[in-house]
Parts: sequence; structure tokens; C-alpha cells
Amino acid sequence: MQTLNVNGYDMAYLEVGKGPPLVCVHGTLGDFRTWSAVLGPLSRARRVIAVSLRHFFPERWDGVGDDYLMAQHVADVIEFIDRLNLGPVDLMGHSRGGHIAFRVAEQRPELLRKLILAEPGGELDPSLDPHANSAPSPRAMRFVGAAEKIRNGDIEGGVAAFFDVIEGDGAWKRLPAAPKQQLRDNAFTLLGQMGENRQPYKRFEAESIKTPTLFVGGAATQGTLPEVLRALAAHVAGAKTAMIAGAGHWMFEQAPQEFCRIVLEFLDAN
Repeated sequence: MQTLNVNGYDMAYLEVGKGPPLVCVHGTLGDFRTWSAVLGPLSRARRVIAVSLRHFFPERWDGVGDDYLMAQHVADVIEFIDRLNLGPVDLMGHSRGGHIAFRVAEQRPELLRKLILAEPGGELDPSLDPHANSAPSPRAMRFVGAAEKIRNGDIEGGVAAFFDVIEGDGAWKRLPAAPKQQLRDNAFTLLGQMGENRQPYKRFEAESIKTPTLFVGGAATQGTLPEVLRALAAHVAGAKTAMIAGAGHWMFEQAPQEFCRIVLEFLDAN
């Protein structure tokens, strides 16, 4: 593990392999360990740099403070890439990390060579979804319920409730012990996420992305994440889409070889 001071915060990261740089951004309740299943295959051809965002493991955050914001995490990733001083990098984000990567591409496209969005998280505004409205979605309200469990001291119940929203009821019980502990280690970040001021995706924002982009999804993912992926992919010019059969939202853990094959083929293509 290494650290790099970014906007007054020591951002922890792992770096593995040699070659063109690939910066990886985890999602909700994740950290640099999120990418463990694919570090080996990817690092054979890339210098893989997996970050832990502000307040995530190895920090032990208690959920108190006012700097857990989407804008802060986007600014941190931008500054991190700038501080690496490697020239344009390939950027990959999963879930909430995909939302961050999307915003980096929107705000600082000159920092990026290619962009990979693995089921980017977030809501769609009416320009991308005519049925969208300002009221929180049922999915978002279930996240609020999970955060309240954590706030009240029920870490296991809150993390399980969050995971079941994404992967389906009962999925937490089937999850192996190691990924369960990673999610527990970051439980209090879900409290910060409730007030992070994440904005919905807009059509003109998707159309503004000029970085060559790959969307990766799990064919078995439930809920609204596939809808978000399809809507964004339809409006990012020249975007490619790959769906991994039999995999859900954590497709790189469930099908690591197929995920790496898809990603490396995209990165190697002219």
C-alpha cells in the first residue's frame, strides 16, 4: 500500500504491474481491495493503480464530517491522476466509482485515454428517463433504511440490507466471508453517502463524453442499474457495451477471466 496526498488527504492505493496506467475506482462500501480478483490478469499487461477514496479502508471513519461528497471524491480522483504525472491514463470505475469516473471524463477529458464504466451508479434525470421525478426512488429509500440500521449500531443488518438491494433478497447470506468483511470495514461510509449530493445523469452530460468508453454489465444484475447503463451507453458517442452472462453487479468477482478479457481487448484496440 502507498499513499499520495490529494487535496489535503492521504489517499491510499495499491499499484501492481507494468505498462500503460489503469486507474481503478471502487464503488459503495468498497476500497482498493474491491479489484483483488482481477489484479493478477490485468497487471500482466497494465500498471494497475487501485485507489481507496476519502474515508474508506484503510481509514477507520466514524461517519462524522462534511467532506463525504460526490464532488469531493471527483475532485480527489482528478487531483490523484494529476499528481501521478503519467500523462493520460485509462480510468475504470465500478458502481458509485463509475459515477465518479463519468464525472472525471466530463470535467477533465484531457486526463484520460479510455474510460471503462462497470454498471455506473446513480439516477437518470427526465432527459434520459421520461418517467424520472424528483422524489427518491424505492431503491434509494431502501439504501436510506440500510444506513439507518448502521447509524443505530446494526452494522451487519445495514450492510446486508444494502447488498440485498443490489444483488437480490438473500444474497448476503450466500456471499463468502472475505467480501462480507470488506463491506463491513466500510459500513460507516454509507452514512456519508446519504448526504453526498450526487446529481442525476443528464442527456447533455452523456453526449459531452468524447473519451472512448466501454460499458460493462452483468447480465443477471437486477433493479435499475441495467437501465442506467443502457441510457448512458445510448448517448455516449461511439460507446461499446459488453454484458457478462451469469454475472451480477460485482461481475469482476463473479467472472474475473471474462471481465479481464473484455477490458483488455477494449484497452488494446486502436
